[in-house]
Amino acid sequence: MTEAVRTKYRYATDQRWFIRMLEIIPGAITWTLLIGPIILSFFLPIYVSYFIIAFDLFWLLKALRMSTYLVRGYRRLRDHQALNWRERLNWLEDPEKHIKAIDRRIQDLLRRYPKVQRRFFWNRSHTKQRRGYVQALSDLSSLKEIESHQTAIMPPSSICHLVIIATYNESRDVLEPTVKSLLEADYPSERMIVVIAYEERGGQAVKETAEDLIASYGKRFNYASAIMHPDNRPGELRGKGANITYAARQATADIIERGIDPEHVVVTTLDADNKPDPQYFAYLTYVYALDPNRVHKSYQPIPMFLNNIWDAPAPMRVIAAGNSFYQIMEMMRPHRLRNFSSHAQPLRALIETDFWSVTSPVEDGHQFWRSYFIFNGDYAVVPLYIPIYQDAVLAETYPKTFKAQYIQLRRWAYGISDFSFVVRNCIRNNKIPLGSKLIQTGRLLEGHISWATAVLLITFVAWLPLFLNPQFSQYGLAHELPVIASHLQSIALIGLFVMASISIISLPPRPERYGHRRSLAMVAQWLLFPITGIVFNALAAIDSQTRLMLGRYLGFNVTVKSRRK
Repeated sequence: MTEAVRTKYRYATDQRWFIRMLEIIPGAITWTLLIGPIILSFFLPIYVSYFIIAFDLFWLLKALRMSTYLVRGYRRLRDHQALNWRERLNWLEDPEKHIKAIDRRIQDLLRRYPKVQRRFFWNRSHTKQRRGYVQALSDLSSLKEIESHQTAIMPPSSICHLVIIATYNESRDVLEPTVKSLLEADYPSERMIVVIAYEERGGQAVKETAEDLIASYGKRFNYASAIMHPDNRPGELRGKGANITYAARQATADIIERGIDPEHVVVTTLDADNKPDPQYFAYLTYVYALDPNRVHKSYQPIPMFLNNIWDAPAPMRVIAAGNSFYQIMEMMRPHRLRNFSSHAQPLRALIETDFWSVTSPVEDGHQFWRSYFIFNGDYAVVPLYIPIYQDAVLAETYPKTFKAQYIQLRRWAYGISDFSFVVRNCIRNNKIPLGSKLIQTGRLLEGHISWATAVLLITFVAWLPLFLNPQFSQYGLAHELPVIASHLQSIALIGLFVMASISIISLPPRPERYGHRRSLAMVAQWLLFPITGIVFNALAAIDSQTRLMLGRYLGFNVTVKSRRK
């Protein structure tokens, strides 16, 4: 492609008609998939029948595969939570010393339990020793790898963490546990810089809460501050992206003035209700110090919506658990992983990308694409198998809670608005291989189209040819189709059983104010899964895509956060 042709294409990508065409495409595909089977049932019912059988079979296989990912991902989460990441940071300072210590531990186990090295060591009384032996071998392998690449390792003691807590008008009951969770971390608080980024439009109450929390707890960190984001700044969309960007710019100026290298600063963004796992910062430091290409990476922990899970209504509990499990499954496919909710990124990278978008209502996912193109495709999201605990949606009343949940999911689904941005930058950027650009664009489009259409097609389309085309009832396939679809859907319930089982074992302790009937409700709630999938997920995604298609752009809606006492 000549430079003249490339310039012509770049000019076209900035034209309003081209942008609007790209905004229309996702919604048009979704509505075609939803309306198409209805129309074709009148004229080509046989083809609709074959399509739905193939579609259901595809999603059955996908559900079984995703269930496997969920089980493996949850086990990895538990395994990583059980590790002592603070101790592993010491490995990086002197790996040779720890290699000798672990080697002595292995020899001691072999001497005391000669059979422990056998793969099938079924003596139950020695199960702990077998696990210790396997873990010691794994640790020894990791240490030898560290020793061989020690020159590329950043000293953990030189790394500090900038934590930006974004708040709008949340109460102290919501915000204070988040600040306290940083002090409860198994990591030196003197290596943390904490910023509470609050909105001027949040009112005087949130200003007083933020400043009081800094006064109460700030001295225990390296330093801390409360930064107010002024309202109605030109060129900004009211939302989290503009708020944390304003705070990060001010904090960066202070960090550079203190002589701290931005590459040695990792920035974690938290919502007001977020509580990182005590091991989060040590784990993040370990992974960051080892990564030679650390600047071109984001680090994604697992959002677990469990803080107030016992208080939330049943539909919200199902949605919260489903969202947590989806992120665990995505962790098992790192090539598909995107920034979501709370995540970490080096300050050096944020400076190069001019921090986060101040115009997108989905600043987390959009940050992936901004980084992907600015770094010319040399960018990836690293999974961290450690949770950041968040709130399920809960408002003062049930109707307000249901509305807030729908609005939250609609905002998440509005990530499809990135499609226009991605396509236009794929055209402009000739340094990224074409195959990579096509794959990334295809995953973005396929994920959002499936979000809007899959559950509706699986649930309803199998019945359409039989009810809409009387002549089709003469065919045996017309009566077999619903039966085949029903059988496939029944097998897919294995995935629902897996999710329900993991949700039960991952619950925090039941509050004393609830009896055993609440525990039974936690099991029975999964009967609502098909309903929540249609009413909240599918309809919210269709709503987002339709609004984008019609040019009725969404702003940033703050999700209501409250706590029951």
